Amino acid sequence: EVIIIKEIIARKKTLLCRVAVILGFCIFYLSGFSWLENRHVSGIHITACALDYKIPFQEIFIIPYLLWFVYIAATVIYFLLHEDENFNALAGTLALGMTLFLVVSAIYPNGLNLRPVTFPRENIFTDLVRMIYSMDTPTNVLPSIHVYNSIGAMAAIAHSTSLKKHRGVQIGSYVLGILIIFSTVFLKQHSITDVIAALAMACMIYPFVYATQEKKETKLSQQLI
Repeated sequence: EVIIIKEIIARKKTLLCRVAVILGFCIFYLSGFSWLENRHVSGIHITACALDYKIPFQEIFIIPYLLWFVYIAATVIYFLLHEDENFNALAGTLALGMTLFLVVSAIYPNGLNLRPVTFPRENIFTDLVRMIYSMDTPTNVLPSIHVYNSIGAMAAIAHSTSLKKHRGVQIGSYVLGILIIFSTVFLKQHSITDVIAALAMACMIYPFVYATQEKKETKLSQQLI
């Protein structure tokens, strides 16, 4: 019983430390992003390409776009509570990518000119898009964090041994992740260039993070033998 109590206390301490780290990083990231959004620059680089102007605006994609916030939060919380190693990999993936995004945005001021001046339709979805537009300026868009974090969440879910038993949950999360990626260009929040940059960043960071995780798991297994 004493050993069990000690394990529970140790587990709670670990959770509290991780929550503190998450909150600390959120403060760091939001502070950095706020500075980027409000700083004055002489000019910005437009990331839009020719294909972006051929993609129609579709306000229905505001649904998966907004669900991104729930998707990322739910994924982080699940792994925080249930899978230590996957949480470390997911947290490392998100933190590295979001930090690199701040660095890129600071060095290479960028933005878009894709947002429609008037909407082709008026409904609850365009009202939500209008709200997002008012809260988020079309600057500092490269690479897309909506896209990058969605890929990070899908990668963590794909590696989860416990979620492999729930194929419906996994498939549903992949479908939502893909719809979120599509939503960024159909809502004119990001360009194809931003999406490709996010994919490239994920391809660079993913092998590094998960290779490190596999080495730790292998080392731990050898110690237990």
